[in-house]
Amino acid sequence: MSLSYEEIDFKPTAIGDLLLRRRRMVQFGDLDIYEVKLGEEFLMTSLFHEAEDKLAHLGLAELNKDKLDVVVGGLGLGYTAVAALEDSRISSLVVIEFLDEVIQWHKKGLVPMGEKLTRDSRCELVHSDFFNLKKSLKKHDAILLDIDHTPDFVLNPANKQLYTHEGLSELAEHLNPGGVFAMWADGKPQNSFTDLLGKVFDTSKSHTIEFDNPVKGGTSFGTIYIAQSKKTTHLNK
Repeated sequence: MSLSYEEIDFKPTAIGDLLLRRRRMVQFGDLDIYEVKLGEEFLMTSLFHEAEDKLAHLGLAELNKDKLDVVVGGLGLGYTAVAALEDSRISSLVVIEFLDEVIQWHKKGLVPMGEKLTRDSRCELVHSDFFNLKKSLKKHDAILLDIDHTPDFVLNPANKQLYTHEGLSELAEHLNPGGVFAMWADGKPQNSFTDLLGKVFDTSKSHTIEFDNPVKGGTSFGTIYIAQSKKTTHLNK
């Protein structure tokens, strides 16, 4: 352990070895950078989180209601959940995380966003499988998802079912009339997935998020997909 690198937590899990680490890089001075890996996959960093923030901001902007009940699928370092709580209309925020170890990071204050989430009475951290929708979700105004890299690059093979017409149709049934499903994905939009959303929901679109990547150098891209059901009653196309 040193000032430049610390392995904060390491745990074997059902879907791979989970690592939380803190490090410093010369070009950023004394800035603590938190990073998460699962197996060989690099999942997230505190150094840049524009796309995670935009997932909440863009998704919730589609809703014209005073009080919002929202679900976030995937806790990670907590940036999407914190960005959602910035919206004063939020009355309840349920964050569903498959790995209890990640929830414990926040409860123990091991990650920067932990205190903001655990001290906000509107927020509940739930250890469960987001993809088992029938058991884990009631109806909500918005579902914000940030779990897999892309619809066809998933962390767990069992997740693939969601990114089908059947899986998305089941997810849509957990939204209130006019509800929004928003999802983060790595890279630029896949037109085929935007089209699939349009076959399940009443509207669908995608936003390209461009941001500087000081680790790899140059520019990186993320996508926010947004789909919305009718404001009266949901009808699958």
